[in-house]
Amino acid sequence: MPDLTSAATASTEHGSILAMNAGSSSLKFALFAATPTLPVLLRGEISAMDSAPHLVAHDSAGRQIADQRWPTHGEQIFADALAAVLALIDAAPGHDGLRAVGHRIVHGGANHIAPEQITPAVLTTLQGLIPLDPIHMPHNLAPIAAVAKARPGIAQFACFDTAFHHTMPRVAQQFALPRAISDAGVRRYGFHGLSCEYIAGRLASELPQLAKARVIIAHLGAGASLCALDKGTSIATTFGFSVLDGLMMATRCGSLDPGVIFYLGRLGHTLTEIEDMLYNQSGLLGVSGISADIRVLLASDAAQAREAIDLFTYRIAVEIGAMTSALGGVDAIVFTAGIGQHAPKIREAVCNRLGWLGVQLDRAANDRNGFCISSKTSRIDVRVMATDEEAMIARHVLALVSPVHHPISA
Repeated sequence: MPDLTSAATASTEHGSILAMNAGSSSLKFALFAATPTLPVLLRGEISAMDSAPHLVAHDSAGRQIADQRWPTHGEQIFADALAAVLALIDAAPGHDGLRAVGHRIVHGGANHIAPEQITPAVLTTLQGLIPLDPIHMPHNLAPIAAVAKARPGIAQFACFDTAFHHTMPRVAQQFALPRAISDAGVRRYGFHGLSCEYIAGRLASELPQLAKARVIIAHLGAGASLCALDKGTSIATTFGFSVLDGLMMATRCGSLDPGVIFYLGRLGHTLTEIEDMLYNQSGLLGVSGISADIRVLLASDAAQAREAIDLFTYRIAVEIGAMTSALGGVDAIVFTAGIGQHAPKIREAVCNRLGWLGVQLDRAANDRNGFCISSKTSRIDVRVMATDEEAMIARHVLALVSPVHHPISA
């Protein structure tokens, strides 16, 4: 564990903020100038970190500035990849010193409901939350130690994906389990909170009439979820205790009868095998037997590919009905994330299932990935918006580092 110090240090007047978004096999990052508008200085991603790491980065104008591969993976490769990222940051035009680093932390448990500085006590608490999400948490926490070792003295902050959903009413958080189990923390937490918070902020600034209304955010990517917003506040989500719940995803099953797990156990599958099956072998990949990539499935003529897409869009439409019930009606639907923003055929299939709600699609606008894709006669406003979790992290960090911050050193 890194040696985390808490001695106060006056912040620089500006500097830059590095936002890090670590997944199970990738690390997205973005560098922002630490000014109120948070202009982007560079963005990038290290993909395939569990096999053959590949770093690609672009400057503020979208020009590629890095394309680097490593032949193997492991702890040393992670350190080497981070060193390459830090070298890019040091050379970025407009960068005048790294002021702070913010991290996306998937799970904050019941108590971490707002961004906070990472201190020794906080890091110990977060490590204790790993059993709640053993798939993501170790990967979320690894960059903290790596940054502390590479750049001692830099303040680091945790931004929790679960925090945005702490506003859900108790009835939306509870499972029908024995009270002692619920009191021990087994409840619906919700995830994709940073993405939902970013979209809620865009609605407030760009479409204030919708920000005050009932909105369903459809975050559709490799991970997929819905969030019901009432006047910008999360009141329900399809994700539950873990990131397995709710919608069908790229390799995750989504909602599943718990009896299936017992049945698989009786067939001789171990708990580890079942966990791997539900997280990594199900969803679009499992149903199609072809690919977890929606682009591959949309381009395929195979019946299994069509079946996987049909199930994916069916589950989204059914859960939008549930979110509508939680809201007592719906005024707008916002599609976001990789599939939500870039797959018009998926949006069309979902919207076609929602005619009973009064959704009418403007197909021309949808085909060109327009901002508003509902027709003028639609009772429901349907939008397509890009999300930006890294920008949301940077906003939180900027608010926390002024006027002073506390560094973390190795």
